[in-house]
Amino acid sequence: MAIVMPENLTREQCVYMAKLAEQAERYEEMVQFMEKLVTSSTPGSELTVEERNLLSVAYKNVIGSLRAAWRIVSSIEQKEESRKNEEHVALVEAYRSKVETELSAVCSGILRILESNLIPSAVAVESKDIALADLAPTHPIRLGLALNFSVFYYEILNSSEKACSMAKQAFEEAIAE
Repeated sequence: MAIVMPENLTREQCVYMAKLAEQAERYEEMVQFMEKLVTSSTPGSELTVEERNLLSVAYKNVIGSLRAAWRIVSSIEQKEESRKNEEHVALVEAYRSKVETELSAVCSGILRILESNLIPSAVAVESKDIALADLAPTHPIRLGLALNFSVFYYEILNSSEKACSMAKQAFEEAIAE
């Protein structure tokens, strides 16, 4: 259920409301507050570390919840198919499709924000180089990013070889340190 977003929230108020939504575990609303912050920011202004983290947490939780729902529904669909219960299979397929549509909409939302607002206003072009130079191979952010990227290759691009290679490289670099 979407909330009615006040038009005149300041940047600070959006941050406060996003934190409030996070504490209440209302991540869909947290996404809405952070989207408002990003889309109403002056062009060329980057997000602060706190704002980036809030945006990340909001989307991570909404997407994580939908991914978990998709896995559960897909598992149930397989069970119903093995039981040859065609009536239930049709119902579960429709429900899985609904979850997929929601997941796709959320992912499209963050991609739209990235393409329209965040990437054009990014000033630190060399962030990747700085991150590789300054983040140790054992740094939790670097390891988490490598893991998430390998999961992306495995689950979304269906490239298990690339996913395993990427995870193995991150692991070996961390062990070597």
